[in-house]
Amino acid sequence: MSGERPAVRQAGRLAGRLVALGVTGSIAAYKAVELLRLLTAEGADVVVLLSPSATRFVGPLSFAALSRHPVETEVMDLLPDGRIGHIVIADSADAVVVAPATAHFLGAMANGMAGDVITAACLATSAPVVVAPAMDGDMWTHPATQANVARLRDAFGYSIVAPASGPLASGQSGVGRLAELPAIVDAIVAAVAASPVRQPDPAARPPLAAATPREADLTGRHVVVTAGGTREPIDPVRFIGNRSTGRMGVAIAEAALDRGAAVTIVAADVSVPLPEDRARVARVETTAELRDVLLDALFEGAAPAGEARFDALVMAAAVADFTPTHPSARKLTRGEDLTLELQPTPDLLAEVARLCRGLDAEGAAAHPPVRPAPVLVGFAAETGSLDRAAAKLRAKRVDLLVANDVTEAGSGFGTDTNRVMILDAAGGRDELPLLSKREVADRLLDRVAAALDERDTAAQTARMQEAQR
Repeated sequence: MSGERPAVRQAGRLAGRLVALGVTGSIAAYKAVELLRLLTAEGADVVVLLSPSATRFVGPLSFAALSRHPVETEVMDLLPDGRIGHIVIADSADAVVVAPATAHFLGAMANGMAGDVITAACLATSAPVVVAPAMDGDMWTHPATQANVARLRDAFGYSIVAPASGPLASGQSGVGRLAELPAIVDAIVAAVAASPVRQPDPAARPPLAAATPREADLTGRHVVVTAGGTREPIDPVRFIGNRSTGRMGVAIAEAALDRGAAVTIVAADVSVPLPEDRARVARVETTAELRDVLLDALFEGAAPAGEARFDALVMAAAVADFTPTHPSARKLTRGEDLTLELQPTPDLLAEVARLCRGLDAEGAAAHPPVRPAPVLVGFAAETGSLDRAAAKLRAKRVDLLVANDVTEAGSGFGTDTNRVMILDAAGGRDELPLLSKREVADRLLDRVAAALDERDTAAQTARMQEAQR
């Protein structure tokens, strides 16, 4: 795989801060999308509130995709856990910025009228509020507007980023244009500079969106996903297992389905529902069973036939590293010490990669590689450090490796979130922030889809060059 990868975001002036961005119904509402980008570039976590009139100028989809949070549009909207959305924002935001702010917002806010989700959040918060008005020039200079601005500034302590002069939506020219976006960002930075992060606990903040919308860029692709943890029997009752719930693998499968892929799920022990109505599901228990079903799904047996039956393999299952050498056919009785003799299980991902690359067990060329070359993705659950991840990627001969520290809060087994680092065979690495597992799945599939497109483009170019010879 080639091409530049996104650089790891450096800490900015708003690193760790939660900024609530209120957007009201001005023609300048479209500029709020770029303001969101500038805030996230400064390291802020941004959650967006739209007034009903704002939704007539800009839709919530762009804001949700860029902020990774659900967009608040209604005062009575509840979060999935039953909390009131605008109250959670009011209690946890480091700053609330209203940009653009209409004359209607200024009047309502100056008189304490909570008629929409933005005014309600402003009334409920003790965080600094930054207001950037935008309107027609005569509206801005009207005594009522100026009185409302003065009250917000002098009585409420709001920071006002005055509008700029220039062409207006009415066709006239004057003062009323939304201030330059960097000036608004500077005002937010100044408003929070003297205070610590108000609510550092992610659980107390607004939740991440369940999914960021993606296009159907995997239509016509076959993606194989393994999920859950294998169980290695000690006797008919007991087994060696792990803490995997299958949440990450299922999130990847569902994301691939939503992007148009045909999906095969090879499921070991999982504790979450599988999309059995949309995907082909094969259930397994042991590592040996997983190997047999996986090879059959990929190659119709233990050796590839030359043509790939899949476009991508994502090995998200937690495969047991050891299995009892001599499992008992009868239930072992309690009362005496028990010593288990264990033997290592095969490295399934490394084996699949070797077969796809046309190599034998020693790494030498044994047969033609599988074509078209599938994208191979592995997972590495580490504890304390991700230093071994790059070596694992090379040893397994995969295209991408997703590594995470399972001891980190919110990033282990059984959680709805994950913080991962994605490494690629070209030496790139992308350190993602704490995200929902569905968002991690889509970020990963962004890479997979791009790699498949790159593969197919290269193959088409090669065919055209061959035809011209």
